[in-house]
Amino acid sequence: MADTMIDMPTNTNPTRSKKGGRTRKALKPTNPSPDEPITSAGVVATTPEDSAAGKENHESLSQPKKTKSKKKPDLSSNFEKELEEMQEKLQQMRIEKEQTEEMVKARDEMLKQKDEEIKKLQKIKEFKPSMTFPIALSVGDKEQEKKEKKKGCPQMKRPSPPYILWCKDQWNEIKKANPEAEFKDISTILGTKWKSVTAEEKKPYEEKYQAEKEAYLKVVGNEKRENEAMKLLEEEQKQRTAMELLEQYLQFKQEAEKETKKKKKEKDPLKPKQPMSAFFVFANARRAALVAENKSVVEVAKITGEEWKNMTEKQKKPYEKIANKNKEKYAEEMEAYKQKKEEEAINLKKEDEEQMKIQKQEALQLLKKKEKAENIIKKTKENRQKKKQQKEEKNADPNKPKKPASSFFLFSKETRKNLMEERPGINNSTLNALISVKWKELSEQDKLTWNEKAAKAMEAYKKELEEYNKIGEVKENSKS
Repeated sequence: MADTMIDMPTNTNPTRSKKGGRTRKALKPTNPSPDEPITSAGVVATTPEDSAAGKENHESLSQPKKTKSKKKPDLSSNFEKELEEMQEKLQQMRIEKEQTEEMVKARDEMLKQKDEEIKKLQKIKEFKPSMTFPIALSVGDKEQEKKEKKKGCPQMKRPSPPYILWCKDQWNEIKKANPEAEFKDISTILGTKWKSVTAEEKKPYEEKYQAEKEAYLKVVGNEKRENEAMKLLEEEQKQRTAMELLEQYLQFKQEAEKETKKKKKEKDPLKPKQPMSAFFVFANARRAALVAENKSVVEVAKITGEEWKNMTEKQKKPYEKIANKNKEKYAEEMEAYKQKKEEEAINLKKEDEEQMKIQKQEALQLLKKKEKAENIIKKTKENRQKKKQQKEEKNADPNKPKKPASSFFLFSKETRKNLMEERPGINNSTLNALISVKWKELSEQDKLTWNEKAAKAMEAYKKELEEYNKIGEVKENSKS
């Protein structure tokens, strides 16, 4: 605007007085008409009226406009606002991105930990022992076994006593003599008749009963021995399987522990962190400025490294002082941490010792209870045996000859002594089982010697019993 005002001439042409209102257009470069005179500066000459109008226009242009004009929208300010909004949005997006990345990392770590736990559980579940314990008897089987024991030997019937054998022979005769008599009447007749039967008449029935009883006892003894031997075998098998299972489990546990040890141990959060060196103190101080310049992590490391190399000792001194202070602080913290750990270990040891004392006390109490129960059981058994013996002594005749021991009992006496010497402190049940097994393992020739000894003792017993029975008959006759 100023350039155009300067180019305007002071002398105006009087012929253009009427066109004074359109002097503003003279500011723009125009092509002059051929009729109008041109000045040396290349501007059309104007009249004095035109010059006066031009002055007025010039004054009006120089002064501020009083007329109301519509304000144009400021595009630059709008653009800046939009830019700022976009930058804020980008920053928010970056923050959200960082947060999501952290969340994803945390989730991945949790998933890894869960996978490890699942693998551990799977490994524990995967423990498949090659051995198995024998299946325990069910309640029904146990009850059936008890019933069979009560019944006696399933292979052979219990022998009937001499009175019943005699009744079987006499039953038909009494039934013929008394056809209308009932079972009760016949049994009373037989009972009265049995009282009048002599010892000589009873003798064959007694001998038959004795022979059947011996055979029955032999079969029962064999069955008992077999059962005891089987129990022994089962116990041994159980012990073996238990030991093998224990070894397998220990091996499996060791392998699992080795795998877990390979993984890094978790750091103690309370343990003080190691202090930074002088270079790292400098790098941390310098990093903020470099990050503000939009430098990457690699570039920051390179720049800080080069700067540290080029620094003088005086420039490095403040950072070294900070590093030394941090070292001293770290040493103090470490001492406090170690003391704390030692105190914790001592406290744990004390707690363990106290717990062990409590456990030992509980164990002793349990042992005392067990001993008391065992003593009570022993006393009750002894009392029962004493009462039995007293009853037998009262009822039994002291002059009556005692029945001799069988071949097995004679063999067991000698073997018992040998086994007690070989294995001191052996359990009575296992000792009896071993004796029965050894008896079973004997050959026929070895058994013959024991059978002969038992037979001689039996013959002597029979003779003594005959004499005793004769004396008894004489006494009864004298009384009658």
